[in-house]
Amino acid sequence: MDMVEVMREKCGVNELPIAMVMVPGMGVPRGVPKGGGGGTVGVAEVKAAEKTAFDVKLEGFDVAAKIKVIKEVRMFTSLGLKEAKDLVEKVPAVLKKGVTKEEVESIIAKMKEVGAKVSME
Repeated sequence: MDMVEVMREKCGVNELPIAMVMVPGMGVPRGVPKGGGGGTVGVAEVKAAEKTAFDVKLEGFDVAAKIKVIKEVRMFTSLGLKEAKDLVEKVPAVLKKGVTKEEVESIIAKMKEVGAKVSME
């Protein structure tokens, strides 16, 4: 039991699976409230946590500004000219994944300057 406690602390696990709680003779583990499994509290905290990684999606653009949009896509991705052109032409398309909120906001501002419609997911 001590080894389990040490492993839980090192791995950062606060809750045990329901099957572990229901084993007779074990008592109530420290991470679980006496009222039950305690799974709903953890789920609510995860949902309340702010999202940190976003995807940038190109929704559309002004046809006259296609070249400018391709240049901007190349600026914030590591794509070559042909790859950027292909990506821009298959709108709607995800331009970049796992981006911080600040970087997404700067990308959206730059893309709006050239006449593109970009969203954050």
